[in-house]
Amino acid sequence: MFEILKCMKIKRDNIINITDLDVGYIFSKKKNKTIHADINLSSFKGELTALIGKNGIGKSTLLRTICNLQKSLNGNIEIFNKEISQYSQNDLAKRISFVSTEAINVGYMKVFDFVALGRFPYTNWIGKLTNKDVELVREALALVKMDAFAQKYLNEISDGERQRVMIARTLAQDTDIIILDEPTAFLDMPNKYEIVHLLNHLTKTKNKTIIFSSHDIDIAMSQCDKMWLMFDNSIIEGAPEDLILNNIFSEIFENTNLNFNINTGEFKTINHTNNHIGLIGEGIYFFWTKKALERMGFIVNRNKSVSNKIVIKTDNQNTKWMLEGKEIVFNSIYELSQNLYFSL
Repeated sequence: MFEILKCMKIKRDNIINITDLDVGYIFSKKKNKTIHADINLSSFKGELTALIGKNGIGKSTLLRTICNLQKSLNGNIEIFNKEISQYSQNDLAKRISFVSTEAINVGYMKVFDFVALGRFPYTNWIGKLTNKDVELVREALALVKMDAFAQKYLNEISDGERQRVMIARTLAQDTDIIILDEPTAFLDMPNKYEIVHLLNHLTKTKNKTIIFSSHDIDIAMSQCDKMWLMFDNSIIEGAPEDLILNNIFSEIFENTNLNFNINTGEFKTINHTNNHIGLIGEGIYFFWTKKALERMGFIVNRNKSVSNKIVIKTDNQNTKWMLEGKEIVFNSIYELSQNLYFSL
């Protein structure tokens, strides 16, 4: 007999608690524009959260409101169980640091000096750094692997390196919460993964609570503890895997030509053709050949009887692709993709 066990709830520190929040713009005492209403979200200590949504839906507005850089229209934001409006500007700067999506225009400032700006909530009115401040700046640069660039000017480093410097500034600010607005927007693919992996690392090693907005769903799914999915009239939060299992991801791409495959975790364009082709092979060659054929618009069948089949054969470390029943051999997937239609 199996004993039914109740789920044990572990007490966690609720760092951000958002209740019935309306965000938007205040034009005058009598005129507001609401972008999103009735928002209820939370974020815990040591948690990495990705805010995902289409362009213009209000991601930046929400993040700026959480940082109190933009006033809310209604509702509550609590930071460490204290209403955000009760914080002084300086005290809030010791709790939350923010990285904007806007490009910084301080090219002739050195990396070290820029990161040192993060110490502003703690320095005196002339901004003089103590020995402790200097040590924290150096530590922040080391954490993002930019300590060797400390004396370089900002206009001498790459976009990916500059983004690391922006994150280092927030670390020097020594806040529990770091909020970033599209930190990977202008980066190449390797740097996108590097930056999000760095954010993940900081939540786990420094117990930071980090929230960032992004369009890179694949990266967010692989690195984040939680996702906030922003739709036109709602925001849904949860672990990426829970959102997938509840078919929430399918809603993101309604009325588009994209489909989310719940079995593979992949996004694919919807295939409107009825061209079937067989594929016989094993391992990585089968996997990538199948992907190429699907890209070409074929429906690939492994066990179904079809009139045309491709056979993958590997002999002495040489791989060939052959059309079954025809004396046609291809030496690469590229050759196959370029000539297949003419060979059938």
